[in-house]
Amino acid sequence: MIISIASGKGGTGKTTVATNMALSLQADVQILDCDVEEPNAHLFIKPIIEDVSTMYTPVPVVDMEKCNLCGECQKICQFKAIIVVGETVLTFPELCHSCGGCMEVCPQKAITETGRELGIIERGKRNGLEFVHGKLRIGEAMSPPLIRKVREYARSGALTIIDAPPGTSCPVIAAIKGADFVLLVTEPTPFGLHDLKLAVGAVNLLGIPCGLVINRSDMGDDRVREYADNEGIPLLMEIPFDRRIAECYSRGDMIIAAMPEWKERFKELYHKIEDIVSGKKSIKS
Repeated sequence: MIISIASGKGGTGKTTVATNMALSLQADVQILDCDVEEPNAHLFIKPIIEDVSTMYTPVPVVDMEKCNLCGECQKICQFKAIIVVGETVLTFPELCHSCGGCMEVCPQKAITETGRELGIIERGKRNGLEFVHGKLRIGEAMSPPLIRKVREYARSGALTIIDAPPGTSCPVIAAIKGADFVLLVTEPTPFGLHDLKLAVGAVNLLGIPCGLVINRSDMGDDRVREYADNEGIPLLMEIPFDRRIAECYSRGDMIIAAMPEWKERFKELYHKIEDIVSGKKSIKS
């Protein structure tokens, strides 16, 4: 099963939920940190890194000795990553989405592909928990290709917990698409509610069941709860605004280690998700 943990905005406690739930379970579990622009799950998991690999994405290279400047490559590219200018062809690797279309339509077979560095992927373990995260190359604008590379490490038969990027843009879609369940983490504030609505809209478009965790639940107001009730989104956990939890986070410690009673709560959270995915529990219950 694949559980993506997402949020409409940053700072809601998404990584806190992902890491503590992953380490609470005595099972074959892996956690994939897909927030490749600013990964931080490793600060809490503290894995022993066993493998580091550099990831590349294919971009076009034009052999001007073969090219007849027909412009077919330019016509098919929706991102203007390859254009014919005068007597030459210009490529813009940073705009390329690596679809391979230009190479397919070139009648002269003048286009081949080379690799453009996206970033690195680090893999490690902690107490049997498998850990994978990506680190986007500084200056790189396109994170979805690296997110998809990280997701390729998801193993069939394992419980895979994905720490998704914040927001509702393309990186988030890359991190949640194809998941069995999306756990949305929010806070009971106007900003939290606004961005939760955007996140729910994205999840609904993908047709993935979702549930809700409210962090700092004893602050703000009840509008998030009312929205979840009206939309039929199950509220699966509430985490209070507790100084001890804040201190754990600031030290990079796990809540379940400093406050052992929370281990059972995170286990219960997982079992609720498991029941919804298996159909034992109604999504609106």
